[in-house]
Amino acid sequence: MARMFGPRTGRRNRSRVYSVLAVLLIFVILAYIYGPFGNSDSESLESPTPMHADTSISLSNEGSTPAINDNAMAGPSSAESQPQVQPKPIQEVSVPSREAVSTESIIEPDTETGTLINQAMELLNQNPGSIIEARDKFNKALRMSVSDQQKNFIKEQMSKLSDKWLFSRTVLPDDELCESYKVQPSEVLEIIGKRNKVPYEILMEINNISNPKSLQAGQNLKIVHGPFHAKVSRSTFTMDIYLQNTYVKTFPVGLGKAGSETPTGLWRVEPGGKLIKPIWTNPLDGRTYYPDDEDYPLGSRWIALEGISGAAKDRTGFAIHGTKEPEQIGTAGSQGCIRMHNGSAVMVYNMLFPALSTVEVVD
Repeated sequence: MARMFGPRTGRRNRSRVYSVLAVLLIFVILAYIYGPFGNSDSESLESPTPMHADTSISLSNEGSTPAINDNAMAGPSSAESQPQVQPKPIQEVSVPSREAVSTESIIEPDTETGTLINQAMELLNQNPGSIIEARDKFNKALRMSVSDQQKNFIKEQMSKLSDKWLFSRTVLPDDELCESYKVQPSEVLEIIGKRNKVPYEILMEINNISNPKSLQAGQNLKIVHGPFHAKVSRSTFTMDIYLQNTYVKTFPVGLGKAGSETPTGLWRVEPGGKLIKPIWTNPLDGRTYYPDDEDYPLGSRWIALEGISGAAKDRTGFAIHGTKEPEQIGTAGSQGCIRMHNGSAVMVYNMLFPALSTVEVVD
């Protein structure tokens, strides 16, 4: 017999349908949130653990991730809510200078020369105030048998040191070449220079004196014990300056052209031969040049030389002077004289003393 469904039965069926639909709806919502339709695995609905300003993550010995400073990850915050952290002062980092670099490629450590160079470098690196001791060790090594590379290295270091021990007003301890001196009444700078075998101009330069007549009794001066000497190399077109026997500085020079070569041998600065832009007559064509001439060829200074020995003996007419042709410095283009850049000629003029300073010309 067929079963009849009444109104009550229909209501029960509809309730079941609604319940199933509600369950399905909830399932769909959950699937959307947590399932494939929702956020990826890398995105989490949960808030991350807060990082505090004083938290830091250090790299363990086994790790490979760089250490993280959490302050860099913190979000913006007001000054009232966050303590003000004072920045640490920047520490000066001692960067090794070129002098601090090992000189093994330049020297042979097991030689006496190499030992002296190493000792001088160590002195400067460990105690920068040991300038005089380092200078003297370099100078001793320079007088030994050294390669061109070693020689150039030593001269480079000593040239830098000369700016501190010579061309400054500072008088360094244990320096036998320089000392402090108190000017006596009625003394003049020229007499002080002559007594110490140096031109007064170098004392003006070192002591920053603009007028030699402004010297006053009781004034402290740095004085230099001369004389200075020069050594010219025809092969390298250079002039080395020495204070007594201590190397000071190197200048480039121009020398005599073929057929008019600068004679080798020993010269000395001629008494009365130091002049500023003298009138000069060219011995080749007889033309006379005056200081105001636009093509005046002698530059800023003239230091006349007289030959003492070697091929230079009894030779005259040669000089150290400036030039209007700086492009010829480093070449053989003169009539036999030693040419210099005008600024260099002034420096050498200020150092060489007549009758006492010698100029040796070698191949």
